[in-house]
Order: sequence, then C-alpha cells, then structure tokens
Amino acid sequence: MRRTLIESLFRGKLTEPAPRVGEAEPMALLTELGETARGRLGRSLAIRELDAGSCNGCELEITALGNAFHDLERFGLKFVASPRHADVLMITGPLTRNMLEAMRSAYEAMAAPKFVIAVGDCACTGGVFAGSPACIGAAAQILDVDLRIPGCPPDPVTLLKGLIGFANALASAPTHRSTQS
Repeated sequence: MRRTLIESLFRGKLTEPAPRVGEAEPMALLTELGETARGRLGRSLAIRELDAGSCNGCELEITALGNAFHDLERFGLKFVASPRHADVLMITGPLTRNMLEAMRSAYEAMAAPKFVIAVGDCACTGGVFAGSPACIGAAAQILDVDLRIPGCPPDPVTLLKGLIGFANALASAPTHRSTQS
C-alpha cells in the first residue's frame, strides 16, 4: 500500500488533456441559445435524461452543461427528475432489453406535447453495441426521435448546437406529431 501511494505521487496525471475549444465559441453558443430559448420557447424547457444502457460518457458531457461555465439553467433549460415534469426525453446509450419498459413508461408518463432527443452514437444508431443480444439498438427503433445529436460522446459545444437547432425547429413546426398523443 505504501509503495502504491509513493508511486502515485511521482506518476503524474493519467488523464488526457481536454479538447481544444476556443473560449469564445461556447460563450457565443450560450448567448445564441439564451436568445433562441427565450424567443422561441417563451418559457422553460424541462428535460428528463434517461440512460438506456450507456457507458456514462454522454452523461458526463450532459452534466457539463450544468456546470458553472455553461450553466444551462440560466436560459430556461433545465433537467428534471420526473418524466411527468418533462417536455423532452433525452436518451443516451443503446437501448438495452432491461431498459425497454423503463423507456416506454417514462415516455408515456410525459404530458403532450412531448419530444425525444437521442444523444450519442449509441442512442442514434446502436453504436458499437448494435447487434448485441442484450441490446435492441437505437432509440428510434421504439420511439419517434425528434432530434439526433451524434458523437461518442458529443461534447458540450455539440450539445449546445443541437439544443439551439431543436429550439429553432420547435418554432418553425408549431403543430408537432407528439401533440396528438
């Protein structure tokens, strides 16, 4: 144990450096998202995140949207704990057989209008888990997906761009199919 502690003192960092993103890009996207969210949504947008079997890579990037740097809630977009309070079901990971009923129940518990966003390659296509007997595959195989944000995992800038596009699409399509359910 002592040897491990001493080795860890001299080993240095084991993590990879963060990807290079200009400081101006996230701030410009956040400003655009704030203006779009207020102008198009007119109120807050509640998002329920559902891990359908992911490796948690996408969850780490989604969590970064709530940190002090991005602070997504200042624009009226917030993550909620219950699907009954959500407008959007944000799905990550390949849909596993064990999570099928949980995903269906969460979607059915949401009030209309309701929307589905698939985040990450696994939720969009099944990713590296496609074809596994434990997985059904992409979220679109069970639910109608309104937006796909690819990436493994998508970084916060990509997530912000996707949310801006989603807010713009909501404004341009006032009658949405999910309002029927």
